[in-house]
Amino acid sequence: MGPGLRRDDSGRGGDSSVAFHNQTRFLPAMISDAPVLQQTSEPAESTAAPSRLSRYARPVLGLLLPVTLALGWELVVWSGWSSGRLVPPPSRVFATITGLGRSGELVRHIAATLWRVSLGFAVGVVAGTLLGAISGYWSLARRLLDPTVQALRAIPSLAWVPLFILWLGIFETSKIALIAVGVFFPVYLGVMGAILSVDRKIVEVGRTFRLSGPAMIRRILLPAVLPAYVVSLRVGLGLGWMFVVAAELIGASEGLGYLLLDGQQLGKPAQILAAIVIFAILGKLTDWLIEVAAAPFLRWQDAFFRAKGA
Repeated sequence: MGPGLRRDDSGRGGDSSVAFHNQTRFLPAMISDAPVLQQTSEPAESTAAPSRLSRYARPVLGLLLPVTLALGWELVVWSGWSSGRLVPPPSRVFATITGLGRSGELVRHIAATLWRVSLGFAVGVVAGTLLGAISGYWSLARRLLDPTVQALRAIPSLAWVPLFILWLGIFETSKIALIAVGVFFPVYLGVMGAILSVDRKIVEVGRTFRLSGPAMIRRILLPAVLPAYVVSLRVGLGLGWMFVVAAELIGASEGLGYLLLDGQQLGKPAQILAAIVIFAILGKLTDWLIEVAAAPFLRWQDAFFRAKGA
């Protein structure tokens, strides 16, 4: 026995070693009874990437609610509980979409709306990213720009319409400008807020390694800002789809917003719902494209729901 455990005259060394042995032999049982430790000691397979079946099941689950509601309303109209005159059943809406597609009108309206949203989104993203980065990185620029931007953000979207018509006319420029305004504000706020919320300790690490200004932006700020930036892009895109409806009320002769207005003026609720359904499909599709495009740049994230495959 080593000198540290040698029994002295009072017998304390032997008693302490026996007590230590009695405590440690119960540790496995204590660990197995602890619920938190049970979860963290599970095999690595529980945090592995989701299976192929679960990846296919997620879109199906996303379609479950709208399909159920559509079938329910179709059943209500078919059973005679409602005439379906003001709220047409899905079959009538689908027939309207099919008729517009056969006549070629649907493609023309979708192409016009996509063109306006794409240009307005691009302009709003560029302006919001540049001004948001400047305001977030330099405090002097933030004090100069941010109060004015926050005041302009409170202006309702329709309040810009007469001003843009007066300045830019009723042609495409005014429509694209209105969409760009809607996209600009969430992107600006997202970029500025993400830069301001970068962990100070990460920046100190970059300074410890004596990173230059461009290297600090590329290696520290960009990875920290990117998740919030992607969210701001998705929010801005959603607002772009909302603003395009107001934009296409400015003397437009084509577009999904025009299709909505035409259906309202001619008393065609099926056409109105058809335009709304197409808006929803295009909005979800473009949002999914941003999510897919950003996924390779966000694989480094060790997020809980990403590990769970949610």
